[in-house]
Amino acid sequence: MIKVEHICKTYKVSRRNAGFSEAFKAFFHRQYEYIHALDDISFTIDDGEMVGYIGPNGAGKSSTIKIMSGILTPDKGSCIIDGRIPWKDRKAHVSQIGVVFGQRSQLWWDVPVIDSFELLKDIYRIPDQQYKKNLDELASLLDLGQIMRTPARQLSLGQRMRCEIAASLLHSPRILFLDEPTIGLDAVSKIAVRDFILELNKKHGTTVILTTHDMQDIETLTRRIILIGRGRILLDGSLEDIKKQASGNKRLTVEYRGEDIALCDGMTVHSSSKNIITFDIDVNRLPVSDAVSFISNQVEIKDISVEGVSIDELVAQLYKKYRI
Repeated sequence: MIKVEHICKTYKVSRRNAGFSEAFKAFFHRQYEYIHALDDISFTIDDGEMVGYIGPNGAGKSSTIKIMSGILTPDKGSCIIDGRIPWKDRKAHVSQIGVVFGQRSQLWWDVPVIDSFELLKDIYRIPDQQYKKNLDELASLLDLGQIMRTPARQLSLGQRMRCEIAASLLHSPRILFLDEPTIGLDAVSKIAVRDFILELNKKHGTTVILTTHDMQDIETLTRRIILIGRGRILLDGSLEDIKKQASGNKRLTVEYRGEDIALCDGMTVHSSSKNIITFDIDVNRLPVSDAVSFISNQVEIKDISVEGVSIDELVAQLYKKYRI
């Protein structure tokens, strides 16, 4: 179990204006600004949970991940993961976690991927039998095949990311931290990575903490989200509950034959083209059935579809609500 209580982290950052004179002045009188990356962060994550940890750039997501993985030491607060303090019990801690940073690599650039795997085997002191079993399973699930014999620098981004995930799981960690794991990937690679993470959680009960700006990752993989902004936890709950709280809108798309459609209270036009129009319906003011009846009394409906607000729009609403 992961238990984070009242974590605070502040960075001291130097600032100066452009130009040689400003650089010379800063040499003698450097100006600093204090950035409060984390301000009294607290949450608990149970074993086997898959949690989406979301927020805008600079909200404090990566700082939280680095503290939980033992890379950073907080200024205040406590973090207990399976009875360990990450930054104090680093050797014992890293043997039980896997970390994937989408913009950083743990593979050696100029050697075949399998050589990086062999080195990680020695670093984590993985027994030969367990290493072979894990490698075969990961190679099959992630479709690594001949990729492992190729130097990391010659791999595509999607291929390299699949190898990064495999490298983080060779030692059978109980917890997996994923920081932007699908950044820059094409649609096929994203689906492959998502399917693998779901299978990993289902088969081994691995706890997954996911930070990403790709809301399809969040919707596909997680049932709980934690929203962080300006270094503080703003929202913590199930995705379904948050959907219900954040928006009372439905989106109604109508293909019709006839003249223009008049609006009634609770309807706004989202988009329109020839004989196809999309409405946003405030269901708190106008039930969808009433909206359909209102439209059908004006025109002949050829086709109609109803959907909820997309996950991207939902998150945008949350950002706007909390002014982050």
